[in-house]
Amino acid sequence: MKPSHTIRPVFDDPNLVSAAGLVPALRLAGSAGFYDLLEDLTVASPNAGAKAASVIGGMLAGADCIDDLDLLRHGGMGRLFGGVRAPSTLGTFLRSFTHGHVQQLDKINAGLLAGLATRVPQLLAGADAEGIAFLDVDDTVREVHGYAKEGAAFGYTGQRGLNVQLATISTPTAAPVIARARLRKGNTASATGVGRLLAQAIKTARAAGVTGRIMCRADSAYYGHAFVGTALRHKTWFSVTARMTPSVTVAIASIEAGAWTAIAYPNAVYDQAEQRWVSDAEVAEIPFTAFTGRRKAEHVPCRLVVRRVKRLQPLASDGTEQGELFATYRHHAFITNSTLGLVEADQRHRDHALVEQVIAELKDGPLAHLPSGKYAANAAWLAHAVIAFNIARASAVAACMRTVRWATLRRRIINIPGRIATTGRRLVVHLPSHWPWSGGWDLLWSTATGPPAALTT
Repeated sequence: MKPSHTIRPVFDDPNLVSAAGLVPALRLAGSAGFYDLLEDLTVASPNAGAKAASVIGGMLAGADCIDDLDLLRHGGMGRLFGGVRAPSTLGTFLRSFTHGHVQQLDKINAGLLAGLATRVPQLLAGADAEGIAFLDVDDTVREVHGYAKEGAAFGYTGQRGLNVQLATISTPTAAPVIARARLRKGNTASATGVGRLLAQAIKTARAAGVTGRIMCRADSAYYGHAFVGTALRHKTWFSVTARMTPSVTVAIASIEAGAWTAIAYPNAVYDQAEQRWVSDAEVAEIPFTAFTGRRKAEHVPCRLVVRRVKRLQPLASDGTEQGELFATYRHHAFITNSTLGLVEADQRHRDHALVEQVIAELKDGPLAHLPSGKYAANAAWLAHAVIAFNIARASAVAACMRTVRWATLRRRIINIPGRIATTGRRLVVHLPSHWPWSGGWDLLWSTATGPPAALTT
C-alpha cells in the first residue's frame, strides 16, 4: 500500500464527520430511556444531562481524556447532534460532582441497562428462568502520575494509582455488561465493600431481566463471608477461589486417590477404548465448611472443588506433612454451593476470568487515564465510562457483533466517516461504499429506529 503523490490535504468541509456511528448508537440508547434517565441528574451545573451525554458520546468515539472530548466538535457534528459542549465546560462539569451525584449515575446505568436489555433482547440471552447468568466481581489498580491526584496510593500492584472495583453480568452466550463499578483509594483492599457492591449488582441484574439462576464468581481476594454471605442472602450461587488456609489444605489432603476425575485440558487425549480423558489435569470434590473461625451462624457448608495439575518440575518437598502430594501437583481449589456437575462446576468457575476482558477494554478506552486531580471527578469519569461501555455492548449485539471488543466496535461501526447532505427537510448521511461492516451498521440502525421488540410470554 503506497500513498499517492498528488494529494493536497485541506481542512475545509463543514459537512464531513468522522464518527457517523454515534448516531445509531445514541439513538439506540435514547430508545432505551437514556435521555429521560439523565433528567434525574441533579449536579449543580446547567444542562447536566446534555453535558453527561457529551462525555459519554466522546467516550464511545474513543476519548480517553477530557481534551479528547473535543472530537465531537468537528465538521458537521453540530448538524447531527444538539447539546455538544466544549472540553473546558465538560471538565468543569465533572469537577462539580459529589459522591451522591456519582451514585445517581450508577442508578442511571442500572435503569439504562434494563432498557437496553428490553430493546436488544439478545444482550443478556440465556438469562431467562431456565438459564443461568454469571455475576463476576474483580478490581484493578489504574496507575496515575502526579501528586495532585486525590486518593492515589500504592496498592497491591506496587504502582501508585486508584482502585477500580466492578461487577459484570454475562451468560454462556452473551458477552459481559457492567452492573456496578466504583472508584476507591489506591491502597484499598480488594474485598472492601464487596457485600454492598454485590447486593447492588444482583438487584441490577434482576431489574435487567435476569430471571434465572445467578452465580456470583470471584477470585481468592474475595474469599470471605462478606461475598459469600451476600450471595446466600440473595439466594444465588457462589463460586469463589479458596485461599490455601490450613483447613483447605487438610481437606485437599483427605481426598481419596480414586476420587480424581481427568478433564479436558491442554494436551489431554481422549481414550476411546476406556471412554475417558487421559490428562495431566484432574478434578475432585469434598464436603467442606467454610469460615469456621466466625460465629457458628456464619459457617457455610459447601463443596470444595479442587483441580490439580501436574508440575512440570516436581519439587522434592513443599515443607508440609503432605509434601509428596503437594510437590507433585499444583492445586487450585474453590468453594461453591451450586448443584452443577463436578467438571462443569470447575469449567464455569474458571470462566470468571472473563471480567479481566472488561477491565482490559476499559483501560484501552476511557480508563487509559483518570483525567482529573479531584477524586469525585474521576469517580464521575468512571461512572460515565460504565454507561458508555454498556451502550457500546448493546450496539455490538444489535449489529450482530456480540463478542467484539469495544475498540473493534469503534473501528467498524462508530468511527465511520460520513458526509451530510440535505434533501427536503431531512439530513442524509452518505457513508463509504463497500464498507466491510455496512451490514452490521444497518442492523444497528434498524434496531435503534425501529419498533420495540415483541414481548414473549
